[in-house]
Amino acid sequence: MESILPTVNASLNGLATVLLATGYILMKQKKIPAHRNVMVAAGITSALFLGCYLVYHIFVLQGHSKPFLGQGVVRPIYFTILISHILLAGAIAVMVPMTFWRAFKNDVERHRKIARITFPIWMYVSITGVVIYAMLYHLYAQG
Repeated sequence: MESILPTVNASLNGLATVLLATGYILMKQKKIPAHRNVMVAAGITSALFLGCYLVYHIFVLQGHSKPFLGQGVVRPIYFTILISHILLAGAIAVMVPMTFWRAFKNDVERHRKIARITFPIWMYVSITGVVIYAMLYHLYAQG
């Protein structure tokens, strides 16, 4: 039986993308309490993703990875997306808590400064997570 966790993970990444975009819009509209609530939801969603991702890779795949079966020009495209996603996800794992901490401490100027960097990277990681899932489990699942 195929695990449902990759679909759960992609869904959490998709939800995080929607929440991040909504939080950005709310911030631009200066609806700060709503912005805060939506961004906390995005943080929780991303943390749930990380937990499910680790469970899947530790207990289901047992430390192995699912091979990408696509061939031709799509192969280097996939691995370029995957490598950039992994590297930036590592950065986000540090940047998001730092961004949240500055907001929590009401250090508005420093929060804004790092959020301008964190937001687009977090969006990229969330979107590419869904793209990687689609390529790995649906578009090129049969080679």
